Amino acid sequence: MASDTLLARITDYANRPDPYPLYAELREAGPVVRQADGTYLIGTYHEIAALLHDPRMSADPRSRTAPTPSEVTAKPPFLRLDDPEHHRLRTLAMRPFGPPHSPGRIDGMRGEIAEIVKELMEALPAGQQIDIVDDFAYPLPVTVICRLLGVPREDEPLLRAWSDTLVTSADVRTDEDPTERHRAGDQARIEMGGYLLDLAERRRDHPTDDLLSAFVNEPDPALRLTREELAETAVLLFIAGHETTVNLITNGVLTLLRQPEHVEQLRREPELLPHAVEELLRYEPPVHMRERVPLADIDVAGTTIPAGTSVILALASANRDPRRFDEPDRFDPTRPDNEHLGFCSGIHLCFGAPLARLEAETALGALLPHLSTARLVQDPPPYRQNAMLRGPRHLPVQLQL
Repeated sequence: MASDTLLARITDYANRPDPYPLYAELREAGPVVRQADGTYLIGTYHEIAALLHDPRMSADPRSRTAPTPSEVTAKPPFLRLDDPEHHRLRTLAMRPFGPPHSPGRIDGMRGEIAEIVKELMEALPAGQQIDIVDDFAYPLPVTVICRLLGVPREDEPLLRAWSDTLVTSADVRTDEDPTERHRAGDQARIEMGGYLLDLAERRRDHPTDDLLSAFVNEPDPALRLTREELAETAVLLFIAGHETTVNLITNGVLTLLRQPEHVEQLRREPELLPHAVEELLRYEPPVHMRERVPLADIDVAGTTIPAGTSVILALASANRDPRRFDEPDRFDPTRPDNEHLGFCSGIHLCFGAPLARLEAETALGALLPHLSTARLVQDPPPYRQNAMLRGPRHLPVQLQL
């Protein structure tokens, strides 16, 4: 087929279970492949890594030549901003979350995460079919991020509905007018931000040990988030704090059940589990694509990409690039030199990566003893609609406990 339809085919739901042959086609046609809609698609490791570190590449959708009306009027979260504003907001968000100001926050949650995993495992029905997503992979990270932010667990279904709408609005699609999706996403962001802002205000002068309390009670005026910034940051932390980890855990279980020899390997050598998580981030990453926009005409491997053009970086394709990884289509928990792009790279490297790694290691470690006798009920499983955040929507498994 024509290479200018690759993005349309990659984002076609029919190819969600296995987009990797299309990524191979992209790399063969590339490094840079212009699409029928004028978008540029890149799928090779070295070019993507360079662009993620290039200050001429903007994460801000308002940098496009023709941004949508909602993108013009709404300030994006710091994930979609450029420095120096990105650096300022990211730094303020990091202060109560991790080093250097809060170095023990995540590591101090090891015991709590292990206890949540234990409770989830004990609640699974013995000898019956379970859904790894709904019964395990989703409840773990959403419980953790609710506790970190200070969100009452009983309000999680409300936030899940908003989160689903926001993630859908940010998806990469070529087959529809995104106006309605963006409108729904804007409304969900306003409602979710208002809820989290109200929750934070209740902690003003009455702090508890959570991120919302830390944000709203920051004593230094120079380090305080405005109300708008606090709402946007809290929304981003809630979504980013669980969406990708759900996929990481679920993709991990699916990969191990498809390759049971690695289940036995990890049971014999549990010290390999952190390496296995890194390999999962390369082999079946939770985030498949990111958009960037050049601020000036830029040359990539001999192709000039005009300023203001949408550029889709296929991170999952880069992670399978044979020019960077030996036998890239093979899952290898002992793989050396595994500098994957599973958490992106550059200034937008995911600052929640240590938490996601900890949750995935704890979850997979608890499941490993039971995966030898488990079996997939449906393969491939039903996938989420989202092509950017790719993972099964359900993963039915017969699990012997």
